[in-house]
Amino acid sequence: MYNVVDLFCGCGGFSLGFKNAGFNIAFGIDLWKDATVTYKHNFPDAVVLNQDIRNLTGKDILSMTEKTAEDIDVIIGGPPCQGFSLSGKRLIDDPRNELYKSFVSIVGEIRPKVFVMENVPGIIKLFGGKVCKQVIEDFSDRGYNVDFKILSADNYGVPQHRKRVFFVGIRKNNISSEKFFEFPEPLYGNNTSKPLLTSKDAISDLDFIPDNTVLGESIDYKLPVENEYQRLMRNGSNKILNHTVTLHTEKTKSIIAMVPDGGNYKSLPEELWQTRKVNIAWTRMDSGKPCFTIDTGHNHHFHYRANRVPTVRESARIQSFPDTFEFIGIKTSQLKQVGNAVPPLLSCAIGEKIIQLLNKEDI
Repeated sequence: MYNVVDLFCGCGGFSLGFKNAGFNIAFGIDLWKDATVTYKHNFPDAVVLNQDIRNLTGKDILSMTEKTAEDIDVIIGGPPCQGFSLSGKRLIDDPRNELYKSFVSIVGEIRPKVFVMENVPGIIKLFGGKVCKQVIEDFSDRGYNVDFKILSADNYGVPQHRKRVFFVGIRKNNISSEKFFEFPEPLYGNNTSKPLLTSKDAISDLDFIPDNTVLGESIDYKLPVENEYQRLMRNGSNKILNHTVTLHTEKTKSIIAMVPDGGNYKSLPEELWQTRKVNIAWTRMDSGKPCFTIDTGHNHHFHYRANRVPTVRESARIQSFPDTFEFIGIKTSQLKQVGNAVPPLLSCAIGEKIIQLLNKEDI
């Protein structure tokens, strides 16, 4: 089985996709303790580190996992890239990019067969493409052929419109090697046989909670599955976890109630438009479309029918986390963990392509 190291692992969405694709998750590291507690809970066999990656080397990872460099097949992660001034500095030399530099350095030290780096799509066009070009050069200098592509999660069975760019590097065997990665083709949406999954497709079987009910840690399923996605999410689970309702004031609930399915602040009387100073305020999911991008848990987005924000489990469903995946910590922390994650089904689509590559190529 091929081994994966996850840098900036968060709660484990990226890792879960690769695990489901057939990889062994050997190691994860993140500075946020809450995320690593959840990660360890769901990946008990992995070595999990809660520390600053800037204090870590490739040698440290090999020592802790008791593996050689050749045992590490893939390194994945989503390092933040803060230093975008390009004021005479290479991206990797900007002090604000020490986390990105650590990712590059560890990849260069261990030299896995493949690496996958995830980031926001805006990095591609930033400064006329200079940042993207620099990322490719940084990894090319360390012996990788690099390609990138913006993928939308809803094209891969995730009931959410969420775009991310993925840089994939394949280790060169020799200086003339020109092997590049074949990104997965869309499975849902235009030019496919399957329609995009909707918010309602994702969570309608969880939709039995009164707006004023506070739930315990786990509850029974009360509604039957309505589609294959719900059946997939429930597989192996006999209880619903992380499904606790947020209690809103009566005034807040009355305002939410004025917003129709798929509506936003513009559905409200104009005198209420400025009650929240953000353009995404008072936005309901559209039951007939993929959900908007699940974020880190602020209270501006609402259930398509209920007058409340989604529960952690509903948000996790929209991110394509299965019901067996349990989030640890207080509710605000759990919501942030979900929002920061790479959707597992999107990650799995990439992982399956990498498995195919590793099985047939001498890298």
